[in-house]
Amino acid sequence: MQLKLVPTSVLSLCLAAGSALAAGPAGWIYTTTNATSGNMVVAYARAANGALTWAGSFPTGGMGTGAELGSQGSLVMSHSMQWLFAVNGGSNDISVLAVTSSGLQLTDTVPSGGTMPVSVTVPRRGVLYVVNAGSDNIAGFKLSSTGMLTPIPGSIQSLSGSGVGPAEISFDPDGDLLVVTEKNTNLITMFPVGSDGVAMPGQSMPSSGMTPYGFSFSVRGQLFVSEAFGGAANGSAVSSYRVGPGDTLLPVSKSMPDYQTAACWIATDAAGHFVYTSNTGSNTLSSYLVEFDGRLALLASQAAQTGAGPIDMTVTSDGGFIYTLAGDGTITGDKVRADGTLVAFASGVSGLPTGVAGLTGW
Repeated sequence: MQLKLVPTSVLSLCLAAGSALAAGPAGWIYTTTNATSGNMVVAYARAANGALTWAGSFPTGGMGTGAELGSQGSLVMSHSMQWLFAVNGGSNDISVLAVTSSGLQLTDTVPSGGTMPVSVTVPRRGVLYVVNAGSDNIAGFKLSSTGMLTPIPGSIQSLSGSGVGPAEISFDPDGDLLVVTEKNTNLITMFPVGSDGVAMPGQSMPSSGMTPYGFSFSVRGQLFVSEAFGGAANGSAVSSYRVGPGDTLLPVSKSMPDYQTAACWIATDAAGHFVYTSNTGSNTLSSYLVEFDGRLALLASQAAQTGAGPIDMTVTSDGGFIYTLAGDGTITGDKVRADGTLVAFASGVSGLPTGVAGLTGW
């Protein structure tokens, strides 16, 4: 069944963002309220200087949890920038919203194939996978041209055990390998995916460091993983890997410290030259230089300040800006210079509700 819901305030959308839309915003940034009364995607128009203007709130058709999800990738955008995908952890389903000239339009909400979905991923070929933290499994779906999701038979696979605490699921750049980080087991689990979109049983390997959390693939296929080390004071790190024969992960740089606390979320720039991680216990971002072979070198332990308790981050598709969502209801903005250094600016976002989750855009 196709669902079509009207934005909660079309008039406010027009008034608040009309001038930005008329001029054509440089991009868009999205987050979700994750509210137990009904999850909603909040949209912001991005100006050329990086400032954000509220542009409306759009129902997902599902329920949030009202509390931080402990994951990266709870809200993602398709490579075509045509679709948004959101998890609804409180109602055990996932939603698809079409990105249109008049706002976001809900096209489908379907059961996630498990309980407590926390992260989704979509490669270029129209296959979506979700990881469910409550049931410790992954599940796959086909995405139609009209934004409808259909479960892929035989795609549900288990993680390494029970209560593993999955933090993120994502495809590699080729779209034939799924990766899941498991916070509670210190494992990284890989699932080969066939041309039919069906994931095979997973194989797990130890993470280089403790509490592997968010991760990001570069355009060269290198994998960068943040390591929270159980929240140990000033104990955080980032490791890099490359995909080896038999879909194995081979460490390149092992646990390069950033001397901050609870590195959880991570992002790479568009060219794959720099890696940024948010440190939830320190309210900072750290930056790393990436060599061509994937080796890491710390650029700045404290590259930028964030709001209290950063819980997600995203780099714009042009690589010019990085935004960080924090538990205090703010989104901070930093301009990315050519040398990877960050310059803070006022993004203009505060007052988001407690429990807000996910950050994406372009």
